[in-house]
Amino acid sequence: MEPRVNLFENEVVLKYVKRLGAASRPIEESSLPHATQELVKLRASQINGCGFCTDMHSKDAAHAGETSVRLNLVAAWREANVFTEAERAALALTEEGTRIADAHEGVSDETWAQVRKHYDDEQIGALISLVATINAYNRLNVIARTPAGDYRPGMFA
Repeated sequence: MEPRVNLFENEVVLKYVKRLGAASRPIEESSLPHATQELVKLRASQINGCGFCTDMHSKDAAHAGETSVRLNLVAAWREANVFTEAERAALALTEEGTRIADAHEGVSDETWAQVRKHYDDEQIGALISLVATINAYNRLNVIARTPAGDYRPGMFA
């Protein structure tokens, strides 16, 4: 597959992504567990059909020690018994926040109650910001048709 535009060579996109990366630092530095952050990024990327981000975040999570069983079951997390209740709340928020236009109420009160039960205010802020950020990255790559498969953990560090 050929990209419509190479995001890594477009000056405007590079400036934007640099700022988006800087805006992500508070999320990365928050007390939201890193494993949860990777699961959220992977699930939103799957929903949005972003091959580049799905490739990146599955590889980053595996590199950080995530098991193949859990990575393979992220898309079917509701039927899997390998995720904690807190992770399930984060994945539900991710799905509803990513598919916000599919429901008149956006994130349901039930999902919000589960998120509130398992996360403190700092972590909730990180979750909300993370869902918004990964959706922005997904849209960049889907629109540009950025090809997937060549990502190596740490290549953007």
